[in-house]
Amino acid sequence: MIPPQLGLLPWGLVCGVGAQALGASIWGALGMSMIIFSGSAQIVAMQLINAQAPIVVIVLTCFVLGLRLVVYSAAMAPYLKALSPGWRAIFAYVLADQSFAVSIRRFREHDDYRRGVSYFLGCGLTLWVGWQLSNIAGYWLGNILPASWSLDFTVPLCFLALVVPALHDRPSRIAALAAGVSVIVLDPLPLRLSLICAGLIGIAAGLVAEGRK
Repeated sequence: MIPPQLGLLPWGLVCGVGAQALGASIWGALGMSMIIFSGSAQIVAMQLINAQAPIVVIVLTCFVLGLRLVVYSAAMAPYLKALSPGWRAIFAYVLADQSFAVSIRRFREHDDYRRGVSYFLGCGLTLWVGWQLSNIAGYWLGNILPASWSLDFTVPLCFLALVVPALHDRPSRIAALAAGVSVIVLDPLPLRLSLICAGLIGIAAGLVAEGRK
């Protein structure tokens, strides 16, 4: 989780700075990062709070931005079905883009179920702790970093580094290409629905390619 942590550090700083700009206390900023646990959703939520949007709009917007986690959950469910509901809830809470990318690969490459579950939990908790620390650092120190540095650009680079090793066969590459093209074409859609639609298109393309294979 060290490379993802480095990639998410500037993102966490941005979220911390945003919380401070809203006038939130350090506990309010930390509470937001703990409850939402999503950089994109946190930033959008802060923008909506600043615009004095209704709480229902804020919650629904964050919900839409997190719909990709439904796809991740469906992929992880077969590996976690033996766990109790309480443990599955914990794993659902720490599920994120980075922890999913490395953990699903671990499950597929190794047959040791217990070690795979431990690996997933370790990745999720490490990512969660690092995210909270980066938000705290952003709250106290982020304002000294010039905006011209555009540190948030490291976030997509981090995601690319996680995704590329998982593209090990033709169907997965076709799925990634279809999703990548679709998310650009569908970008004008409201509420960032382009992410969800592109994900579904990528899944469909991968299934078709797998069927032909």
